[in-house]
Amino acid sequence: MSSLHVQPVTASIGANVDGVDLREPLSDADRKAILEALFEHHVLFFRNQDITPEQQVAFAKQFGPISFPPFSPKYGDDPEYIVLDQTSPRGEGADQWHSDNTFMAEPPMGSILHAVKIPEVGGDTCFASAVAAYEALSPPIQRLIDGLTAVHDITKPLRKGIEAGHAEVDLAEMQAKWPPVEHPVVRTHPVSGKKALFVNRNSTTHIVGLSEAENEALLPMLMDHIRSPEFQCRFTWDTHSVAFWDNRTTQHFAVPDYRTRRIMNRVTIAGEKVV
Repeated sequence: MSSLHVQPVTASIGANVDGVDLREPLSDADRKAILEALFEHHVLFFRNQDITPEQQVAFAKQFGPISFPPFSPKYGDDPEYIVLDQTSPRGEGADQWHSDNTFMAEPPMGSILHAVKIPEVGGDTCFASAVAAYEALSPPIQRLIDGLTAVHDITKPLRKGIEAGHAEVDLAEMQAKWPPVEHPVVRTHPVSGKKALFVNRNSTTHIVGLSEAENEALLPMLMDHIRSPEFQCRFTWDTHSVAFWDNRTTQHFAVPDYRTRRIMNRVTIAGEKVV
């Protein structure tokens, strides 16, 4: 039997989890309980977890293989975890509602973020349930977008990373290596079977088969829809906080309201083809 205590943060998304030490291997019961909570609440928050990068990677590997992104910030020297080191984050990409790396043919299953250094003030992260966002759409709009696909492209997030000085790669070379991909506008979770809105401003360029005018009307509406507070929760970090989110049903927004250094370690878990 699991010893975890799971306390929901809002009715739509988020839960605080106590009763587990992420430095240690999980029991089968705790691993199962964490997955069940993740699929129900979309993002889980763990406090007072003084873990090393190696322990963070080991925790992540209990839920699947590590996903190695096409590009990552230049900080850190272990490809299994990414160091996010920012002081002036406005406009650098994470301050848009997004799911991680949806420009990949098989986007990540989830990400685990550990706070190493937090700014003097600010630096919260907002999370939104793409399931709640889809379910709140009217039946006619649901019928309209079910079955549609959209193109996701690496160009915009990569260009922002290069311009901000966080990534040292050749844009044209990466575009050739990672061409645009199509994903359903509404994806179905492989375990829970829940439908989730799967378009975001960082990577989604257009919906396939629609005219330019139709895209200009529909796509921004869908991407703005997830910004409603009723689908969201907001997490205030402290040192040694950990967040674990399901990238298939969750979007996030890093609030760019800080001016002193913020360092986070992120480990990403490999996903599957979007259906």
